[in-house]
Amino acid sequence: MEECKHKKTLRGEDEKKLIINRLSRIEGQLAGIKRMVEKDTYCNNILIQLSAAQNSLKSLSNHILEQHLYTCVSEDIENGNIEVIDELI
Repeated sequence: MEECKHKKTLRGEDEKKLIINRLSRIEGQLAGIKRMVEKDTYCNNILIQLSAAQNSLKSLSNHILEQHLYTCVSEDIENGNIEVIDELI
């Protein structure tokens, strides 16, 4: 369960583990791309891997945004703080 207070999000251990695991996977993708460049891998193959890394980042970003909307944003709106909408936009 996430709790948003004073511009800090306290995430549960399961949520932290999920995010950290996904970030570790993305780090691995980037390290692999770096090795591909060092080995003079064909551009198209690098572009395919870059696209996969971008998709992984976008997916993680969407996950964090979804959690933010369901927790922090909805809580602020329920408490009358509509300024959170400007922050989000």
